Amino acid sequence: MYAIVEIAGHQYKVEKDQLIYVNRLKEDEGAKVSFDRVLLLDDNGSVSIGAPAIGGAQVTAKVEKHLKGDKVIVFKKKRRKGYRKKNGFRAYLTELRIESIVASGAKPAKKAAPKKEEAPKAEAPKKEAPKAEAPKKAAGGDNLTKIEGIGPKISEILTNAGVATFADLAAADVEKLKEILAEAGNRYKAFDPTTWPQQAALAADGKWDELKELQDNLDGGRAN
Repeated sequence: MYAIVEIAGHQYKVEKDQLIYVNRLKEDEGAKVSFDRVLLLDDNGSVSIGAPAIGGAQVTAKVEKHLKGDKVIVFKKKRRKGYRKKNGFRAYLTELRIESIVASGAKPAKKAAPKKEEAPKAEAPKKEAPKAEAPKKAAGGDNLTKIEGIGPKISEILTNAGVATFADLAAADVEKLKEILAEAGNRYKAFDPTTWPQQAALAADGKWDELKELQDNLDGGRAN
């Protein structure tokens, strides 16, 4: 016999003597708990389906222990925006051993609530340093950050060097662009401006679809 039962807001397929892990419950270790939100029962091929729950059916379990789940890494990244964020998370769980499954005649069980007192208090979020605003576009200039490989800081460097529009960039010599980056500091020497004039020429002509197709084959401004 097996049952589909709802425990702490989640549904589980359970059998007698099975161990399952659910969201942390308030009961102490060794306590008995009962669940009457039985949605389906299969008794040797005889299937009963609730609407939504089966009246009189009940699953009884024993709280074996409380524990933490495995660490889950949550990583977020925004392409061409320089945004990366990594966080870890461990769920608070309760291990249950299923002791019995009753098809009918059981008394209504008290609903098991998630345990609150043992969960650590959430730390106040740390204030992040304000992000640097993107440089304002010079009068008559274009938004050079639309070019793959150019971020707000490099856009500012190019604008200060007299390369303020897509047309300026399209006409610029690659070696001259490398000199501008080198003069801005060692951290900018690694950037490869080889494809920037080609991209800028498409942007200057308003050929955005062709520009997007080209950029899909680039990695940080470099050809794959």
